[in-house]
Order: sequence, then structure tokens, then C-alpha cells
Amino acid sequence: MTDPTKIAIRASTQDHLEIEDIQEGIIILKSGSSCLIIGTTAINFGLLSEKEQEATIFAYAALLNSLTFPIQIFIRSTRKDITSYLALLAERETKEKRQLIKEQITKYKEFIQKTVQKNNVLDKKFFLIIPMDALELGLNRGSIQRNLPSILATSPFGKKKKQAPVLDKEYIVQQSKINLYPKRDHLLRQLSRLGLQAHQLNNHELVRLFYDIYNPESAGQQMADVSQYQTPIVKAVFRTQEGEENQKEVKPKKKEDNIQNQISNLVNHENTISKKE
Repeated sequence: MTDPTKIAIRASTQDHLEIEDIQEGIIILKSGSSCLIIGTTAINFGLLSEKEQEATIFAYAALLNSLTFPIQIFIRSTRKDITSYLALLAERETKEKRQLIKEQITKYKEFIQKTVQKNNVLDKKFFLIIPMDALELGLNRGSIQRNLPSILATSPFGKKKKQAPVLDKEYIVQQSKINLYPKRDHLLRQLSRLGLQAHQLNNHELVRLFYDIYNPESAGQQMADVSQYQTPIVKAVFRTQEGEENQKEVKPKKKEDNIQNQISNLVNHENTISKKE
């Protein structure tokens, strides 16, 4: 019987995604296009005074009138994740020595849990996307060609797919910076006039965003920094000769130096706390 772990992967979920790579906060698509994402805060318009509401409307109108390029507004609603907050309360509860305060923390923690479960509290996040089409590089769409197996390079009718010319990703990133950074800076200035705090998402934030979108059940899971992974986070399906499917999770490998540094930092932190106590 052939070892399923030694069989080459013929296809991956990444083949069905439009994202080719993420470099320096720039999302490179398989068509040769690219974009960057700006995350921004929100304001409660209903709590503003009449004059503040008018000023906000005029500032927003000025933002729209100043645009000379297309943007996309993306609003993502998810269930409020209070896992870390509950863990903080539980830690505080165990360390508290006064019985009265400990009981109050327990009641407050139960109140928070019931409130979130009954009312289905949602968390809204707002994003602005600035795209750059491959045509702006003077190229046709579909310029990036990945090295696919022969079984994927043919259509269902047996004809080979047309191979598009290969384009260097570094060139796309450089041209994207030249094209998108002035637009980004303009949007950041206009958003600051609205009283909003905005920033461009970095690689780690982009990976976290797309991972949550494609894996909605992963709410509450913590991810390490992108630089600590040497392999992508994927789940591959291997097929044996008998046709059975064995699903194996390919776990990301972390650099040993980073792990040792994290362990040493935790040990030093615990020693510092013990000395203070």
C-alpha cells in the first residue's frame, strides 16, 4: 500500500482563489491586478449634535467629490468574539483573594456571557479597497501563470489552456506602490477630516482577514505572525491507490529561533512576576 503522504498533491484550495500572493501589504491577484486594503474605525452618527452631523455630511461629500479613482467599501459583520475578554476575567477571578470582589467578578462574567448569547451581539468592521487593474501596467489580464500539473493545464474537453506570459511579482509590487500609495495617502487625509482613524492593513492583518472570511468557524483562534510560518496553512486531501481519501492537515512549521525567543520571554516574565510577589 502506497504511503498517502508521499503522493504529490495534484490540486489545492489555493487554485480556486483569486489571490496569488500578499507582499508588503499589497494583494496580488492571479489576473495580474493588485489592491490594498485600508481598515478604518466608525462613528455613531446618531449620537452627534446637529452641527456635528452637518459637518460630517459635508466632509463625507468632500471625500466623494475628491475621488478620481475607484474604491470599494466593504463592511463585515461577525459575531462578537469575547473569548479573550472572558479569559482575562477568569484569570482575574483566580488571582483575586477578596471573596466579595471575587463574587462580583463571577456575576459580571456570567452576565456578559448571557448578554452575548441572547442578543447575538455583532461586531462590524469597515474596510476601503483601492484596486489597480492589470491594464494599468500595460498588460493583459491573466499575466501571472503558476506552475500547474498537466492535469490542471487542460480543459475538460481535452484542449490545453493558453499559457499567459509570466510576470515578475516584484515588478507588480513596485508599480502598485507607485500607483496606489498616493491614492492611499489621499484617502487617509480625507478620513481624518471625518474623525476616523484609518491605516493600511499589513501582511499579518490581511492573512487574518482572508482566513476568517474563508474559515468562519475559526473565530477566537489565535494566529502567529506571518514571518513565523514556512509553509501555507492548508488542508490537503490525499488519495491512495484503492481510491480511499485520507485527509491530513499540513501544519505550519515555525522557525526554532522564534519559538525559543518566545519561551525565554515567557520564562523571564514569570520570573519577574514571582520576584515582585
